[in-house]
Amino acid sequence: MTVAPDVTVQDAEPFHALEQTLGASGPRAVLDQLVDRLAERGEFRALLDALLLRARHELGLPLIQVGSLSELPEPARSQYEERYVEAIRSVGDRLLNAGEIASAWPYFRAIGEPEPVRRAIDAYQAIEGDEQINQIVEVAFNQGANPRRGFELILEHYGTCSAISAFEHLPPDEATRVACSDRLVRQLHDHLVANLRAEIAQHGQPLPPDGSFIPALIAGNDWLFFEDAYHIDISHLSATVRLAPMLTDPETLIRAAGLCEYGRRLSERHQYEGEAPFEKTFDDHAVYLAALLGQDVDAALAHFRQKIDAPEPDRPENSLPAQIFVGLLVRLGRLDQAIEVAAEHLAGLPESTLGCPSVAQLCQRAGQPDRLAAIARKQGDLVNFTAALLQTALPTSSQPGSGH
Repeated sequence: MTVAPDVTVQDAEPFHALEQTLGASGPRAVLDQLVDRLAERGEFRALLDALLLRARHELGLPLIQVGSLSELPEPARSQYEERYVEAIRSVGDRLLNAGEIASAWPYFRAIGEPEPVRRAIDAYQAIEGDEQINQIVEVAFNQGANPRRGFELILEHYGTCSAISAFEHLPPDEATRVACSDRLVRQLHDHLVANLRAEIAQHGQPLPPDGSFIPALIAGNDWLFFEDAYHIDISHLSATVRLAPMLTDPETLIRAAGLCEYGRRLSERHQYEGEAPFEKTFDDHAVYLAALLGQDVDAALAHFRQKIDAPEPDRPENSLPAQIFVGLLVRLGRLDQAIEVAAEHLAGLPESTLGCPSVAQLCQRAGQPDRLAAIARKQGDLVNFTAALLQTALPTSSQPGSGH
């Protein structure tokens, strides 16, 4: 066998082996050998081409593809498309098994199967000096393979500031945003607790038992706040507290309430003004979170009702206080009151602009189509009126979602 001068014997060996296999065992064997060799060497891009070459051979198609796939006659085209997807999936699986998550993502994204990559990112644990972390975050968060885990990695490896900025770019999926806000609140809470314990110990003061939350640490320790003192970045604290209303886990709600309690004790210099109805960031969120925890519920409802019945002067009209109030009523299971407030203050607003259920959705939840019909008639809303009319007229068993 003649070898070109610039090709070493070692480089020529695989070519020689393929020639020998072809002569001894035929085309299928040589294709299998090619696939196995490329897989062993981790040459995954070439492996995909080899798998497709084997598919074309088995389907009796030209080994070198000329023209577009759409030009192939049926059933050859459909058969080849199936093999194409199988080949991409196979290469993606091999990359995941090799720990190459970021490299596997384009393959699974191409066939619309993100789940294997999502699971791999969930299982991924970065180690010290791991050079993959940037790529994993890019795939998980920026490219949407696993936004929740991507957010956690940002928080763990790039810090609170980066995580707060990233939160604004999360998808609108409620479950993802709740999980990420939960993670952020817990981490900031833990950092503040550690800082407070260190400060108290440094001053020789008695420490509450391990596991104590913020209220127990600051109780009777007014000196912690003397001379405008603070123990965590105030901008991070304020931003995290603003995310707390979406929390659902009771233990995290308790931690968020502790963050508010700490914020309320800070000097006036560190009191950030917020957006209605949370103008006093720490005070107003403390009232809201207390209600979610079942504490002083009626007082909290009166507090937020007052903000929509008597808005502050010199502020532009804003539906957000009403939306927040409706959302709180829903969380507390007070649907009748929520319908009343939504009908009065959110009429005519598109559902896509609301951060709470619409009147129609609230009436649906409450099983009150007659009430929706009356509200829609009053507001001149023909669409929701018709929907309510039909629900009233149709037997329950024939309505969508009836379970029959």
